[in-house]
Amino acid sequence: MDFWQRYRAIDARDPRFDGQFFTAVRSTGIYCRPSCPARTPKAENVTFYETSAAAHEAGYRACKRCLPEAVPGTPAWNLRSDIAGRAMRLINDGAISRVGVEGIATRLGYSSRQLNRILSHELGAGPLSLARASRAQTARTLLVSTSMKLSDVAFAAGFNSVRQFNDTINEVFALTPTALRATAKPLDHHGTRGEATSLTLNLPYREPFDTGIFDFLAARAVPGVEVANSSSYTRTLRLPRGNAAFTVEYDAGARGGALTLAVSTLDLHDLPVLLSRVRRLFDLDADPVAVDEALASDSRLGQPVRDIPGIRVPGAVDPQELLVRAMIGQQITVAAARTALTQLSVAGTRLPEGHAGHALGLDRLFPTAEEIARSGRELLKGPQRRIDSVLAAAAAMAGGELDFDYGDDPQTLADKLLPLPGVGPWTVGYVAMRVIGDPDVFLANDAAVRNGLKNLAAAEGLPADFRNVSPWRSYATMHLWRAAASKRGSASEPRERSTATGEVPANQRRPRRPRPAGSPG
Repeated sequence: MDFWQRYRAIDARDPRFDGQFFTAVRSTGIYCRPSCPARTPKAENVTFYETSAAAHEAGYRACKRCLPEAVPGTPAWNLRSDIAGRAMRLINDGAISRVGVEGIATRLGYSSRQLNRILSHELGAGPLSLARASRAQTARTLLVSTSMKLSDVAFAAGFNSVRQFNDTINEVFALTPTALRATAKPLDHHGTRGEATSLTLNLPYREPFDTGIFDFLAARAVPGVEVANSSSYTRTLRLPRGNAAFTVEYDAGARGGALTLAVSTLDLHDLPVLLSRVRRLFDLDADPVAVDEALASDSRLGQPVRDIPGIRVPGAVDPQELLVRAMIGQQITVAAARTALTQLSVAGTRLPEGHAGHALGLDRLFPTAEEIARSGRELLKGPQRRIDSVLAAAAAMAGGELDFDYGDDPQTLADKLLPLPGVGPWTVGYVAMRVIGDPDVFLANDAAVRNGLKNLAAAEGLPADFRNVSPWRSYATMHLWRAAASKRGSASEPRERSTATGEVPANQRRPRRPRPAGSPG
């Protein structure tokens, strides 16, 4: 967007752009979200910034009226596969707290000095400033949504000291933490505030929001690890400092449809990581209006978009787990994949007695790559080649030979995964959709995609690969999967196989007629 496109957006107070850029006003020294209800400033006094951190660096403070930190993030970090986008995905996942700037730079193949220069040029702020802005946003969420002690808020948000926390809140918001907490409004959902290990937080998102993502996750939920229905999703999750149990719930009766995160148990230091991964899982930083406008321009997708506005692409809370699920789900139905994953989950670490997860119907963690490599052969059933492929991938991840995460781009991901036996372009594309949030994946060889296309209105002269709706082809794929499932009278349980037939490397194929592909795992 150029200057005047952004200026027209703030003049219209369009909430669709909240979080996608920030408006700084020289005459007041503050920065706002695009939908701020204040009078539109004169154009000559306005500077637009890609991130709130850049506005901080330029000396601006957050608007007390519109609270620009209380918005969804930008979908740009998934759209961009450049160094800035990859770095932001890692920063949002809390990587700076774990490995520092040097660790992120090494992960991306640059020196810390080069990374700082790239981010400062592209985003207006260096990695430390970007991480600081992320901590401030987490702290604001905790201050207005919980009754946690201020010291607990400080460390949960990632600050190293209470003094650093106080200074940052004062500098960013021009308010003390106590004063910022006093701006809190009553929660629309679960009206009481939680304690330090029992939190309930609102999750901001851009409307519309299609709740079909809950059905997608429910169809694939592994008993003992996950519990889900059409409006809630609960699971255990291994995080850097400990284990968590959480529930995401949608309340259609609340104004605008409240989406909340309830955390039953958590090391508070892991909260920023959990928030980031939950947002990725439910694709909460997406711009559904922009996506739907692009998809509706294709006559094949016009009716599905009108019927299902705001469709989301499910993400992943654990990259290694997602690869295992994708490999097991190849060439079998969703139900069969869930059965196999349930058998494999026996290898996962059991939750101790008294753990809050038991009250939620959960008793284990999904097994690590090391646990799968050690015990998977006794637990997995089916073709020996598939078992060997899964175990080889697990061993490579456990030994460090295979290392991929949110900081990869489509090409580096393909370079790492394609050499694995039993992994082909379908698997790479599916992992790219769900791990790095690539919005432009079209799984052309997927049988469910082909079946979904048959169920749509016929159209001549339109490309078979949907490149005309790029860069949103992952969302087109979701619509086609939904169309294939709804034709069979089920929103989530495909009966036909829809995975990587023809995608398995030649040396892994049997010399027999190919089976129809199966559904994504």
